[in-house]
Amino acid sequence: MFLDWFNAREAVDAGTALADAFPPPPSGNRARAANGRPDIQKFLQRAAREARPLKLNLFRRAKLLETFKSRLLERGVDRGTVEEMTHLLLVQLTGAGAPDAPSARTAAPAPAGSGVRRRIPALLGEVEALMGRRDYAGALERLEEILQIEPKHAVANNILGDVLCRVGRFHAAEMAFRHAIELQPAMAEAHLNLGTVLRWRGEFHAAETALRRAIKQDRRNVEALVGLGHTLSALDRAQDAKDCFEKALRLQPRHAGALCGLGWLASMDGRFEESERLLSQALEADPNCAEAWAWRVELRRMTRADRDWLEGAERLLAAGVPSMEEEGLRFAMGKYFNDIGDFPKAFAAYQRANELQKRHATPYDQSARTAFVDEMIRVYPRERLAQPLAGASDSRRPVFVVGMMRSGTSLVEQIIASHPRAAGAGELEYWHAAAAKYRDLLRRETPDPALLGRLTGEYLKILERQPAVAERVVDKSTYNTDHLGFIHLAFPNARILYLRRDPLDVCLSCYFQQFATMANFTLDLADLAHYYREHHRVVAHWRSVLPQDVFLEVPYAQLVADQETWSRRIIEFIGLEWDPVVLQFHKTERSVLTASHWQVRQKIYTSSVGRWKNYEKFIGPLLKLRDLSP
Repeated sequence: MFLDWFNAREAVDAGTALADAFPPPPSGNRARAANGRPDIQKFLQRAAREARPLKLNLFRRAKLLETFKSRLLERGVDRGTVEEMTHLLLVQLTGAGAPDAPSARTAAPAPAGSGVRRRIPALLGEVEALMGRRDYAGALERLEEILQIEPKHAVANNILGDVLCRVGRFHAAEMAFRHAIELQPAMAEAHLNLGTVLRWRGEFHAAETALRRAIKQDRRNVEALVGLGHTLSALDRAQDAKDCFEKALRLQPRHAGALCGLGWLASMDGRFEESERLLSQALEADPNCAEAWAWRVELRRMTRADRDWLEGAERLLAAGVPSMEEEGLRFAMGKYFNDIGDFPKAFAAYQRANELQKRHATPYDQSARTAFVDEMIRVYPRERLAQPLAGASDSRRPVFVVGMMRSGTSLVEQIIASHPRAAGAGELEYWHAAAAKYRDLLRRETPDPALLGRLTGEYLKILERQPAVAERVVDKSTYNTDHLGFIHLAFPNARILYLRRDPLDVCLSCYFQQFATMANFTLDLADLAHYYREHHRVVAHWRSVLPQDVFLEVPYAQLVADQETWSRRIIEFIGLEWDPVVLQFHKTERSVLTASHWQVRQKIYTSSVGRWKNYEKFIGPLLKLRDLSP
């Protein structure tokens, strides 16, 4: 029964079909809300009719909605419209006349007489006991019984989301929490749970909204404050995050999660001893705090003398932890074993971590990625990029450092940001979001001067958050690699530095890092190999069509082997005078909110070059990339 409950093939097919049939709004015009359009109302009614025979339980309904949402985004539909339509479809599928049965075994709710309803408190008690024993299959059965009796039971839907989180079914959990909120909008716990699962999936802006709603309903909700703090940290709003953690500690002085959050912020600033102290305090407050246990390995290189750390992590896993916490511990164990040179155990730990994360990530679509690269090559030929556009900015302040994740972009940002007349802005989402929002327009025509001027103006406003003395500001979002044509049209004088690292080293480093699930290509070696080949193809295109004076390729291996030569080239390329202080980049005091926060505090080292050879017998799909090696 448990596995049957998660069988969702028909729901996935239905979600794809509905997305393909969706009538998008007029290009560039969302003035009328989708729910105010007659064609949308007909579409929603059709969706309910076609979904009814599928006998959707919550998991299947979630898979239908997840597929619907992903497919619309692939089609280039504006994200705001996609979010609105997914919500409207959720309401339609859970509303009157829509298929509401909790499982394929029952076609209709049980009679809801007062005698039957009186069973619900006892069933909820059984659910709690089963969850305490980690019998999640049994808990799902009892929740099905409750939802047969009362499909619109808000508390049961909220608990159902909790159970689904514990088994790593985060998309389905999101829908359960959203349904609970539809039924009981003032339920702070459901808003908190929704914000938590959105944060786990890397949807940080949506998570912030949900968590703030939880706090609005309950201003003393410590868990919501801590969750909001972690979310704001991910959004590069460190001071706001710190305020949340400190407020949580005023309410509950020994809260392990808040102490972890402050420890995380300290490590981002390079205050590793303070971070270690805070994490130790978190573990004193809660010895089973998996987050604190996992984070400790990120503060330094582990040795065999740290055997007690490994024993503690294994003890936590043996006692049983939720799926998300197990992921973090497995990634941490991978780093521990890699640091001490036990490469078979390291790879096994990383492999388990990625398999766990893959369960709740949207599958990587190889064909969609190939189609996207084809589109970039078609839409941005040399002739288009050579034509100056009205509305473009002549500013040279932006500097774009791009490349694969884990290719050395943080290192180059740190080198540049160490210059007295430069700063690092971290990984800005601006151009990735703008390219998605205006995708239909950009592939058909040149953006009009008013739009281009507005986009460049907004972006320069973001850069104004950096000190005025900074004549160059680095945006090191690796996703900008996809959008260099669009970026060059907007800022033709901006400099672009592309970090080229050995494909096997960079892919292996991606596989060994716990990213948000939006980086779904990192969870499988075959997907990584495919993504890298497409990445290599789109970069080859940019290299051939962008002017040579704006595009510089920086080979990572040569940079770490000859730091001064390449540092001089980088500083000269972005139009600044040489300053030897950049050679002491590891001493620069600034927040580094990336996975490389520890590495950029160290002197240049070469041990990461050729690291893939330690894992050669485990990485078969990546070995095919050797023909692309420098």
